[in-house]
Amino acid sequence: MGTPRHIPSPAEAATLARKWAAHFARPTAIGMTLAFVAGYVDVVGFIALFGLFTAHVTGNFVMIGVQLVASTHVGVLAKLLALPVFVIFVAAVKLIVQAFANRDRRPLRLLLILQTLLLLGFMVIGMAAQPIISADAPLAILSGMFGVAALAIQNAIGRLVLSDLAPTTIMTGNTTQIVIDMVELASGNCGDGNAAKARLRKMLPALVAFAVGAVFGGFAYHGAGFWCVLLPVALLVALATANE
Repeated sequence: MGTPRHIPSPAEAATLARKWAAHFARPTAIGMTLAFVAGYVDVVGFIALFGLFTAHVTGNFVMIGVQLVASTHVGVLAKLLALPVFVIFVAAVKLIVQAFANRDRRPLRLLLILQTLLLLGFMVIGMAAQPIISADAPLAILSGMFGVAALAIQNAIGRLVLSDLAPTTIMTGNTTQIVIDMVELASGNCGDGNAAKARLRKMLPALVAFAVGAVFGGFAYHGAGFWCVLLPVALLVALATANE
């Protein structure tokens, strides 16, 4: 007979859970997790909702131009609504951060919980809208606005609460700075090599995580539909648990 399998006691399980959650409190892990979530959800929204960007919200202006030139207004309404929804939720986050600052408290956990709830709304309403045959279907638009709102909160978190991390939702600036720092380091024409290396250590993981999230999001949506949003929801729950 084999050795009996050890079943962890409640105390041991709690200790393991705390150790696991502690990984999500590290700055690099926070940045990479949020970047993964942004790339993942942006691709899911783009595929499911006919080219709607949820993270890179200004990219919707490009899609509006494409659709107008193609003489079709299908999906234009959702893309027009994305910017005011984004603005409203960024403003709401700013007010929350101000209120917490007055009480010397950090609002990160609350904001992550709000983002998680909005992502759940994005998923549930998207499932209710199935099959989505038109970008102008009311439930499709509503689902998209929940996704935009969720990523608006993440954009604002990056600016107001986690400003020491690299941006996690839009990678153009990160990519530009990475290339500049790499060229300067390679050429030896770098005034402060330590600063450049520090920026690379901060920005490269976020860029890689965003790209991996985008690839995973595409395959996951094709395989599981809106159910795939449970993965970024679980990651946000882990972040909210590990951070105050």
